[in-house]
Amino acid sequence: MLTGEIRSKIDQAWNAFRAGGIANPPRVIEQITYLLFMRGLDALQTRAENKANLLGRSIERVIFPDGVYLQDHTT
Repeated sequence: MLTGEIRSKIDQAWNAFRAGGIANPPRVIEQITYLLFMRGLDALQTRAENKANLLGRSIERVIFPDGVYLQDHTT
């Protein structure tokens, strides 16, 4: 069951997507899934950086190389 606080947070997220031009529920779910995936990758990168700093080594597998990124211009 949704409490008032959780319902409020969900409504805020929905309003943010709607304000950004995304009002279709499947599209919102797709975007949330993508954001969660990227958050997981960021957490892996942060853990790898912390481990490398602690051990005084370089990162074994870099997820986000400095200065390298892709932009999707299809949206």
